[in-house]
Amino acid sequence: MAFTAADFTWDVLPVGPLQMNAVLVTAPASGQAVLVDPGDEPERLLAWVERSGCRLTALVATHGHFDHVGAAAAVGRACGLPLRCHPDDAAMIRQMPLIQEAYGFPATEVPTVVTDLADGALVPLGDGALEVVHIPGHAAGQVMFRLPGLAIVGDCLFAGSVGRTDLPGGDFPTLEKSIRERIYTLPDETIVVCGHGPDTTVGREKTTNPYVRG
Repeated sequence: MAFTAADFTWDVLPVGPLQMNAVLVTAPASGQAVLVDPGDEPERLLAWVERSGCRLTALVATHGHFDHVGAAAAVGRACGLPLRCHPDDAAMIRQMPLIQEAYGFPATEVPTVVTDLADGALVPLGDGALEVVHIPGHAAGQVMFRLPGLAIVGDCLFAGSVGRTDLPGGDFPTLEKSIRERIYTLPDETIVVCGHGPDTTVGREKTTNPYVRG
């Protein structure tokens, strides 16, 4: 039986001073959950997972910026899981304490990292999986997680905006290509869960986004 939108649920929890959107995707029938972007406030994240009634089976990152992975070590230790990411962002994650201090944030522990989220990889969840799609431009290792009717895009695309490209690994032509070819080609009704701020849809951004039009 094909994995459908009825087989999973999702929720967003903004965490940390930058209000980064952690995303919890659950498959209630199997009692499994995947946590996307454990960025900050590990105690809140762990309590959130516990309230879901599901067991965390994977800890994954859309990309390696510290506001998206800063709590990964604490959450991973509590759940016995490594942080899974794209290979191109592993070095940045391992340098995280230095980067945090350079931007005036408290340093946090570097998580155990597994670099298996290359383009086309699958993150199992219940009877289905989150599909990994590489969408560089904001960061070299930025990925999107796709499910039926849902795209978790990190900081590639926002409601009415796009990710910044002035950080290491950023490049606007690459970002624009990722958005046009990998996000805007999804069905218009696809819900887009962004790394910060409100959700949007593919159709809305294609017609109204002032930075990248469809």
